[in-house]
Amino acid sequence: MENVHLISLGCPKNTADSELMLGALVRAGFEVTMDPRQAQVLLVNTCAFIEAAKKESIDAILAAAEVKGSGAGKRLVVAGCLAQRYGTELREQFPEVDIFIGTGNFLDLPELLRRSERPELRPIPYPGAAHLLPAGEAPRIRTGDPFSAYLKVSEGCDHRCAFCIIPKIRGRHQSRPLEDLAQEAQRLAASGVREINLIAQDLTAYGRDLKPPASLAALLHRLARVAGIRWIRLLYCYPNFVSGELLAAIANLEQVVNYIDMPLQHADDAMLRAMKRERSADAQRRLLERVRAAIPGVALRTSLIVGFPGESEAAFANLIDFVREQQFDRVGVFTYSREENTAAGDLPDQVPERIKRRRRAELMEVQAEISLAKNRSLVGRELEVMVEGAAPGGATRLRARSSAQAPEIDGVVLLSGEAEPGDMVRARIERATTYDLHGRITGAVAQL
Repeated sequence: MENVHLISLGCPKNTADSELMLGALVRAGFEVTMDPRQAQVLLVNTCAFIEAAKKESIDAILAAAEVKGSGAGKRLVVAGCLAQRYGTELREQFPEVDIFIGTGNFLDLPELLRRSERPELRPIPYPGAAHLLPAGEAPRIRTGDPFSAYLKVSEGCDHRCAFCIIPKIRGRHQSRPLEDLAQEAQRLAASGVREINLIAQDLTAYGRDLKPPASLAALLHRLARVAGIRWIRLLYCYPNFVSGELLAAIANLEQVVNYIDMPLQHADDAMLRAMKRERSADAQRRLLERVRAAIPGVALRTSLIVGFPGESEAAFANLIDFVREQQFDRVGVFTYSREENTAAGDLPDQVPERIKRRRRAELMEVQAEISLAKNRSLVGRELEVMVEGAAPGGATRLRARSSAQAPEIDGVVLLSGEAEPGDMVRARIERATTYDLHGRITGAVAQL
């Protein structure tokens, strides 16, 4: 029986793939170890979305290769988006890697490990775009908190945003059957999961390709009937398909938290057209107004890109004004990454890196002021929070999240009091910083 050590990089969608790979390996007789030195199989699930992610993936491969070289009989597997995108090139650059496996065949890993004894038999991923849409009964070894889980509802993307390589890696959009997702959610709830975070490349496209068609709103209604689930959260809602039906489901279903992650990318009309985002700034304003009217108190998160080719100081000023005007609860700001084989990669007027960094810092400073003001407005209020565990470096404090804070990407609530990981408690907020809240536990939350 061989031990496997996993290094999983990139987004939550990659995390879900990693958990499925581990599930397939454990079903085939492998065991999981947290210590890479004790592993016979070193598995790196990579990301290739932007240049920084590619560098992180390469560094992880090199580190794993060094561990492999420290002991006889170890094998190294490189999986995921980097392998799918650059499989042939990577095989030449990293002869120490035994198997490259892509985004379309990663459940074949146990069989590939059994038949890859000779280097000349090392496979490479299928060329082009590919994804795997697993059935709900596929075994999955969870790697995060036992009370919170990601549920991937679809794969691939039909949009052609100028900056994005994902459709050329993962392929066209494909939804999982609604009941298949409901059954997986029931298994997660039975295992102790209390929060389900819905993920996809394009969450709001869910169900349009099914026969008969379904919708994200219909999925929410079905998942809300799963006993034991307290919070259902939506991550990555493409703005063009945020329907009235969806907003009503978020507003009216108790288990669906009033939180929408809706990446807008920019707010200058010329930039939106160049990015092929299909919406004007005024259309985005109308959408945000509609969202806030339908869901009072909704927490809105967005992602923005600065330094896209051709972004002038005036265009950037429009983006700054938009962020000040809209007062988002959360904003992620990324500097544009020039990627080959994307529509934007060959555009003229590429923005220098120093200007990208300066604009990102300026926009983050604006959002920090907004975030601090919003957090201060919560002082004195009681919130329902989910306890995650002990706060880092604080023996007497707990780390928790409110429904307005998504795992891993938003701030936290630091608590005094006693509770167990996964507990839902009431907390009175006593102090606020830019991104985090501080409070004390005042009581437990009744079960649904």
